[in-house]
Amino acid sequence: MSKREQILEILARVAGSNEVREQHDLPLYDLQLLDSLRTVELVVALASELGVEVSPAELEREEWATPRRIVTYVERKLAG
Repeated sequence: MSKREQILEILARVAGSNEVREQHDLPLYDLQLLDSLRTVELVVALASELGVEVSPAELEREEWATPRRIVTYVERKLAG
């Protein structure tokens, strides 16, 4: 499983929607698939499963607005 697939799997589990795997431009907050609590759950899951550390201070809602943006953000963190 690729990192992209792993990230989308974690996101699908936290958001409670398999749509995020196929519709990468889904507006997660607008559709209430993510909210503040689920965002925290996502950050914790990414840290424990992929080793990606995200500080609350660097968390920008716009950067996390869609599955595509989350994947891009996490891949950038993994590469950095």
